Amino acid sequence: MQPRRSILYMPGANARAMEKAKGLDCDSIIFDLEDAVAPDAKEVARQHVLIAVQSADYGHRELVVRCNGLDTPWGADDLAAFADQPIAALVFPKIQSLQQVEQIDAALRAKASPLPVWIMIETPTAILHLEMFVGHERVAALVMGTSDLVKALRARHTPSRRNLDYVLQRSVVVARHFNKEIFDGVHLDFRNLDSLREVCEQGKDLGFDGKTLIHPGQIEITNSIFGYSAEEVAHAHKVLNVWRQALSEGKGVGVLDGQLIENLHAEEAQRIVAYAQAIDLRDIGA
Repeated sequence: MQPRRSILYMPGANARAMEKAKGLDCDSIIFDLEDAVAPDAKEVARQHVLIAVQSADYGHRELVVRCNGLDTPWGADDLAAFADQPIAALVFPKIQSLQQVEQIDAALRAKASPLPVWIMIETPTAILHLEMFVGHERVAALVMGTSDLVKALRARHTPSRRNLDYVLQRSVVVARHFNKEIFDGVHLDFRNLDSLREVCEQGKDLGFDGKTLIHPGQIEITNSIFGYSAEEVAHAHKVLNVWRQALSEGKGVGVLDGQLIENLHAEEAQRIVAYAQAIDLRDIGA
């Protein structure tokens, strides 16, 4: 199990920031060659990121690269440069059709690359057509591009994000249908930690696996909310103990603190315990 509570975007043109990322407590880093890089800096950024991902200095942090789209002058070169690099995945922006995913898949197959792909959901068309491309075998995760979605919808950024309920809920439902991970979009008001906490709680309640971030100051809160507290892990262990005892007695249910414990509760408890163990192992390895 790979914890992905906090996924920090890191501008590929900023070598100093990428160096600092080696000491941050995020679970994953997305080295960004797209939005965060000006057109005249694309090639320099690509070289900076190549050097970074070939480094062995990032410890437990999962390394991911966001390429430019294949319909841009830089996308094909980005894909070719990173298809065989020691990274966890490639991210591609503004995916809204099966044809785009198949084009990416074909390009990676031509390079004999096994890399999974994370796709960004950033347009109304993508929301409408999710079922048509999310199930592709190359797609491992969805990344919400909420800033672009708000713009495309001609909506407004609101503290509660209730105006995005439909697009967020639909995206989670489709991701779960195809057994893919899904990560919430960035929180632009990065100095407002109270509002960050609110949207993280909302994202966790909706079912997101983690959240993409734009500033290191957002990591601690995000890790806390998308992870599990010591109390939650202890409760999960109690659930499993009660369930195992019930099974040993030939019963289909158990009882914990006056509540019935069934198979579905045991499965969720197993997931929580495994997630906590993965984080503990990561921290020991760090």
